Amino acid sequence: MKHILFGVTWRKLLLAVLLSAASAVTGSAQELQRINPDGMTQPTTYSHVVRAGNQLFLAGQVAVDGDGNLVGPGNMRAQVRQVLQNMSAVLASQGADFSDVAKITIFTVDIEAFRGSAEVREEFFGGHPPASTLVQVVRLARPEFLVEIEAVAILQR
Repeated sequence: MKHILFGVTWRKLLLAVLLSAASAVTGSAQELQRINPDGMTQPTTYSHVVRAGNQLFLAGQVAVDGDGNLVGPGNMRAQVRQVLQNMSAVLASQGADFSDVAKITIFTVDIEAFRGSAEVREEFFGGHPPASTLVQVVRLARPEFLVEIEAVAILQR
């Protein structure tokens, strides 16, 4: 005979209790904070950064200023500088800097032109180079964008 308590079998009830206890032991899920810092464009379909505990997930940054204007049309170095300035602002909004960046993914329409901006990257990352992936793509979100960089940072303080 099956034991039923308000339409729930004892087996299902026991499973729910065990899962609840396991969650309490391992810790509850971390709250995600979706943030669009002041001074940055204010998108409605994504967030510049999502924070989960001490982890920061930065959306791909492109060469636009806080008003959404393109910076450095046709100039890879200028665009890389603006992208990294945007990343700096997003990181600073969470009390972080480039030394906290663990991983970046770089998307560019021209790898050779991007490689010519190494000293710009060095200005921002200094002695803290993150793990990095470089990918050449046919096109980014807008045809005038030459580079987009996304990042994962871990707050250490």
